[in-house]
Amino acid sequence: MISPYFTESPAGAETSETDTKRKINAGGIRRLRSRVLKSEDAAVSVKAETHERSITDAQTSAEPLSNSINTTTSVKANDDEAPLRSPKKQRRAHVKVEYEEEGVELKRERWEPCNWRTQLSFIREMRSKRDAPVDQMGAEKCFDVEAPPEVRRYQVLISLMLSSQTKDPVTAGAMQRLRERDLTTDSILNMDDDTLGKLIYPVGFWRTKVKYIKKATDLIQREFGGDIPNTVEGLMRLPGVGPKMAHLAMDIAWNNVSGIGVDTHVHRISNRLGWTKKETKMPEATRKALEEWLPRDLWSEINWLLVGFGQQVCLPVGPLCSMCMNQYTCPSAHRSYPKKIKTGSPKSPKIITSPTPRVKEELSDVHAYGSSSQRRTKTTQQDETIEKEASLSPQRDTEERGE
Repeated sequence: MISPYFTESPAGAETSETDTKRKINAGGIRRLRSRVLKSEDAAVSVKAETHERSITDAQTSAEPLSNSINTTTSVKANDDEAPLRSPKKQRRAHVKVEYEEEGVELKRERWEPCNWRTQLSFIREMRSKRDAPVDQMGAEKCFDVEAPPEVRRYQVLISLMLSSQTKDPVTAGAMQRLRERDLTTDSILNMDDDTLGKLIYPVGFWRTKVKYIKKATDLIQREFGGDIPNTVEGLMRLPGVGPKMAHLAMDIAWNNVSGIGVDTHVHRISNRLGWTKKETKMPEATRKALEEWLPRDLWSEINWLLVGFGQQVCLPVGPLCSMCMNQYTCPSAHRSYPKKIKTGSPKSPKIITSPTPRVKEELSDVHAYGSSSQRRTKTTQQDETIEKEASLSPQRDTEERGE
């Protein structure tokens, strides 16, 4: 027998299934709602935390300002206390870099002396007559025009070597005597030192130049095939050849302007005219200073102009400033250039601090009897009176006897 409590109708079963589904759905909805609410609460809490952090950061950033203001006031009040924070370093200003049209090199303002073009034109006008010693007896006038090219170049080099510390007439005389003995590399190598010294005497440092000429000629014969080098570096390898001779040899012998030949005249006049940015002590420094601003097409002419100008007008001692056309623009015009007298030389004055005993005796004699010149006049007057009396005494005797 089946109990009615355990039997269920099909309609009741359907209702129970729907109720269970509803219950399950309701539970899931509740869980979803709780999750959504939790996520919203978390987002709100994160926003609140970030807002609180921003407020705290602003407060902390404002605190050092107030502290710095307080510290500055405290420093002003108390000089002994050091500031809490070091002052900020100023940033370097932005440097504007300008480029040339090609966009490779920087634009730099080239220094050049004031009024140099006017001064150069006046020097050209004063040198227009070409009557200085360098015009007649310079290195470009001392070689044999009819000789082969390598011999002419060798003679130019020898004349430049002889011209150091020597006046042009002396150099021209030595070159003439050497040319009479066939001035070539072979003739110099076959000549003994005594003969060569007699031919070039009295050039300055002639003994040293004999050695230099012999060694340089031997090097030219062995390493350069009997012709002088065609570069500045090769010329300066020769004994006794410096930068001035090398650049002049390149210009005169090879017709190639490699630099300015600066001798004592060019060095002196360039400093007097203010053609160097600062005063130079050596000719090589003057050459570098001139080549920085002087146009290259004037490098060959400037040596010839200034050497003749220094020989005639801008002399080493006692320059003729009143005759110079640059006397109103030259910074060194109308200055006195006295000769320097070395201390201890015979010309230097001797300073006497106190009179010696002999001087004291002479001074006492002067006060007592007068100076030596006064004593001499007195003695001469006395002698003259004695002679007159002696000449008159015989006349008196004859007159007395006649009477």
